[in-house]
Amino acid sequence: MGTTRTPNLVAILFFGILFQFFFQLLSDFVAAIYAFGLLGTSIPIQLVVVILLLSPALLILLRIEVSAVMIMVLGKLVLFTRVVEVLFGTGGRMILSGIGVACFLVLLPTFLRDQARREDRVTALELGVGMALALGLSVLLRTLGSGEDISTLGWWQLLGWALAIVATAAWIYLFVEQDELADYKTPIIVHRGIGWGRPIGLSLGIMAVLVLFYFVFTSPVVLSRWTGVNYVAVVAVLMLVLTGCAWLSASRYDLVERLTALMILLWNIVFIIMLALTAYTHQVSFPLDQAAYPLAEPTLSWFQQIPLFLTLLLFPILLIDLRLLTEEIITSQPSIRELGAGFAVASVFLLFMILAQVFTTTYDYIPVIGPLFRDRFWLVHLVAGMVLVVAMFLAYRRWSDALRVRLTEQQGMIVTIFLAAVAALTFIAALIGAAYPPSLSPEEKAVKVLTYNIQQGYNDQGLRDFEGQLHVLKDIDADIIGLQESDLARIANGNADIIRYFADGLDMHSYYGPSTVTGTFGIALLSKYPIANPRTYYLYSAGEQVAVIEAQVEVGDHIFNVYVNHLGNGGPMVQQEGLLDLLQDKDNLIVMGDFNFRPDSEQYAATTATLQDSWLMVWPDWSDDEGNRPDTKIDHIFVTPGMRVLDADFIEDSGSDHPAVSATLGW
Repeated sequence: MGTTRTPNLVAILFFGILFQFFFQLLSDFVAAIYAFGLLGTSIPIQLVVVILLLSPALLILLRIEVSAVMIMVLGKLVLFTRVVEVLFGTGGRMILSGIGVACFLVLLPTFLRDQARREDRVTALELGVGMALALGLSVLLRTLGSGEDISTLGWWQLLGWALAIVATAAWIYLFVEQDELADYKTPIIVHRGIGWGRPIGLSLGIMAVLVLFYFVFTSPVVLSRWTGVNYVAVVAVLMLVLTGCAWLSASRYDLVERLTALMILLWNIVFIIMLALTAYTHQVSFPLDQAAYPLAEPTLSWFQQIPLFLTLLLFPILLIDLRLLTEEIITSQPSIRELGAGFAVASVFLLFMILAQVFTTTYDYIPVIGPLFRDRFWLVHLVAGMVLVVAMFLAYRRWSDALRVRLTEQQGMIVTIFLAAVAALTFIAALIGAAYPPSLSPEEKAVKVLTYNIQQGYNDQGLRDFEGQLHVLKDIDADIIGLQESDLARIANGNADIIRYFADGLDMHSYYGPSTVTGTFGIALLSKYPIANPRTYYLYSAGEQVAVIEAQVEVGDHIFNVYVNHLGNGGPMVQQEGLLDLLQDKDNLIVMGDFNFRPDSEQYAATTATLQDSWLMVWPDWSDDEGNRPDTKIDHIFVTPGMRVLDADFIEDSGSDHPAVSATLGW
């Protein structure tokens, strides 16, 4: 068994960037696969690239150890694919990010095996602290990018290249310091190892940690959108806890050493329960009786938000778990084939968890098994946590020894100061993004309204194009905007927050409708003027769940009752009737969205019996002065009869698969 050297800040820096790049690669990989499904691309292509997630299975075939040269190449490939994949379209991004993820999933077990046979090895502490650094970097970059990792956007991609160069230099330094390239150029015959069971269990535990970080904590907007709690508050608590743990570890390490096996297990159990409760508390129980709809989204008390803040306070246990699990793998010295089997099983678990989380939204499109995941969002996270808790029983033998490895006082201070600086920058960026837009007074008695289905942020060529759609919105310059297919804070769209991105870019107020835990496709309202009394209602659905936003927008001395919706496929009459019920006894109505029904439909006739189509109020014969004749459109803006409509426009070149529809209202 090798000896443990003093922890190295260079190793911590490398692992921090490596883990951060892995999470971004995995995020882009899953989002690109989902996009191909969204755009109707054939399933076999997706199935082929999904195999990349199972890359650790290749290690089972090895009869010799992987050389240090190959380990170094794998690390460089992870870094390289991350900075290059963002330069490509959806297809190229899917392939390159998939290769990067595959390289990481092979690199991690081979690196752990390599360290197990060294006399002077990297410590599990360096991996744990590196993960803390990765989490801080991820939160900072996503906050600076208004929900997107800013290092993947425009000229900010140079920041990604800078991080990759730093990580590459650190990686080379580690190999030179350990003289690995000299000592391990010649492959070594694999020894018998310790058996298959223990490596599989430990590998599943490590993967469960990675899954929970990926699903929830690398993008704090996730918890904010689950619960509706202010983003700044979530970021502040998360980063304070992360920095506080670093400080305690550096200055009061005796507290860490006092952790017993029972304490760590109880900490894990309570944390997982709180995480599941955070989702479950916001999971709406949808009744089967259609008479119960429209169903108002429940209003929760402060007491019901306690699980969220306990989750944020307790999440550092994941860093301790990662450290203990990797230490157990290194010191128990499994063979490369045993680790290959362990991480192969763990990669299957990763694939299952990804599919399970996506199915909680797309269940209506998945034959047979899809409905089993409806309203089970909380259960997906509970399962990941339960796997982790069970795996921790395998790491109990060396807990006390592993926790005695510590940073030097100087190293601890450097890590603490760095995380404190990251936390401060993140908090400032979050505050700037949350600043209220300036109060406006209309220059004239008119307001421009827009409804826009943004297709999850993808343009009509199938390319992820947040920036392009933002330019479309800036060019149209609407005062009130209703968005559909604006899903956010889910792994299917890379845990991004396109509403925050648009709201910050346009300097507008925003309200996102349904909580993301409900599995409802996203709708949102943006406005240059304050949004008052926003509320979400759910409509009856036998398939995919749909919702409606209700709010008041005060423009000067005029108050509009605004509704934004996205009906299910075919615009079911029962859903449109539910929407019309919400409009009873309301005046100054603006009702817009993707209705999924055409003007020759029964639903359209029922709607125009009480409302007017703004397009026909300007262009009664359907054709505008440029020859546009959208008499088959499914995106509409309906208004109260008698309301003045000064103009109406049909924007085909909208940067989405749906044309945008606008109307200028006067009074």
